[in-house]
Amino acid sequence: MDKGSYTCGTSEFPLLGMTMGEMIDYIATKYPETEAIVSVHQNIRLTYREFLERINLVARGLMGMGVEKGDRVGIWAMNHAEWVVIQFATAKIGAIMVNINPAYRTYELEYVLKQAEIQTLFLQGRFKTSDYVGMFYEACPEAWEQKPGHISSEKFPFLKNVIFMGDIPYNGMFTWDEFVKKAEDITMDEVIERGESLSFDDPINIQYTSGTTGFPKGVVLTHHSVLNNGYIIGEGMRFSEKDKLCIPVPFYHCFGMVLSNMACATHGSTMVLPSPAFDAEEVLKTVEKECCTALHGVPTMFIAELTHPSFSKYNLRSLRTGI
Repeated sequence: MDKGSYTCGTSEFPLLGMTMGEMIDYIATKYPETEAIVSVHQNIRLTYREFLERINLVARGLMGMGVEKGDRVGIWAMNHAEWVVIQFATAKIGAIMVNINPAYRTYELEYVLKQAEIQTLFLQGRFKTSDYVGMFYEACPEAWEQKPGHISSEKFPFLKNVIFMGDIPYNGMFTWDEFVKKAEDITMDEVIERGESLSFDDPINIQYTSGTTGFPKGVVLTHHSVLNNGYIIGEGMRFSEKDKLCIPVPFYHCFGMVLSNMACATHGSTMVLPSPAFDAEEVLKTVEKECCTALHGVPTMFIAELTHPSFSKYNLRSLRTGI
């Protein structure tokens, strides 16, 4: 393949010519004992070695459910550690992860399931006023009468698997533990073989626009674009394995998934998740407790933090950068 387009331009350093799977294998080998993820609200702490082990387990689970290269895997959830694991596991086996906005209502879920031709769907339980399981059954009532892994829907002809990111055995859905058990049918050699068949120009993500002027539009991203955007952001922030980034922005959006997660993962930095959705005081608490060196957010988030009644009681001196 002619790679001239990847070596031209005015960049001071070459772009990374690897897949996301190859990158996370390299980083986990280089920084095995550095913390990769700290999910404060879940009480989860994973080093890069443990993070890679989870990624490989989920990758095997997906392959054990029959997920092939190019299949679409939807994720409808807030900021949980599992979200990031699924992000890398899908890329590692060449599946295309479809980010689904947790604010979507039933009709929007239906649109994305159909338009993106989603084959496997991960979804979380209720959060505040959103009942994700209830909305799924509203969109696909036939799943209630069907066995996990055998969904058959005229409306969603591609949909086969639904995984509940918890331990409640809902009709037609695998629990998280049942899904992970599928990994027993797949060896790491099979995951490695799948990885060797991938190119960094392969699509691995579909991001949906807000749909302000019509239905949301799906934008297809490759290993190359996601990986290098994150890497360049991390370079700009001078990230290293000593940095900890507090991430209150949503993963379903490219801000969280690329500018936050990938900036950290490409540099061996730590992803710190203060809460499932933005909470100003949880951000302040987390920055102090975890000694975060960087903080991401949109202007309204920073305003909410700066004007919070308890702002002055938190020690935020560890911060040195952010977006």
